[in-house]
Amino acid sequence: MSPETLFRIHLVLGYVAWLLCFSAYIWPKLKAMDNIEAQRAIATLHSFRFFGLVFILPGVVGNLPAGFATLAAYGDFATGLLAMLALLIVKMRPLFWLFVVAYNLVGAADLIIDYYNATQLGLPALAGELSSAYVIPIIYVPLLMITHVVAFYLLVRSQPTVQRVIVRCGGALDREPVTRPEGMPL
Repeated sequence: MSPETLFRIHLVLGYVAWLLCFSAYIWPKLKAMDNIEAQRAIATLHSFRFFGLVFILPGVVGNLPAGFATLAAYGDFATGLLAMLALLIVKMRPLFWLFVVAYNLVGAADLIIDYYNATQLGLPALAGELSSAYVIPIIYVPLLMITHVVAFYLLVRSQPTVQRVIVRCGGALDREPVTRPEGMPL
């Protein structure tokens, strides 16, 4: 089998394994938590994204395409810093929610852009160049993407402001619609 095929199989199975684990063990715990605590748990995981700087650390990975390595490294780094800021200011609720949204938007965009760039630059065929960092896209990235989706889901489910915007745009939520006090604009 080619390195590209093996890489893609590993990547898909990384998602399958994490989805099975997440649905059996992590999701039930997150659903039972207060929304702030659930978001803090997810932010804690993402605060370790500074580890993505390994893509530009000489001697750790091989010859990755520069267009991939630099963007992936700094996208992860920015996401990790935003997640840490969210954790540091959890007591200032409006800022906490701002940083939760920020690190999830930046982090999800980073992963999507990295997938696109990796495909465009032929990284799956060069997977051996990742060396010890091979574990990042196979084990770590699927969990990160899953938790971004869950974080957004929890935000939409629990934030009346977000719910108002969705309802206003014609969207539907899977629970009772938001009610508003008389005279308050939607």
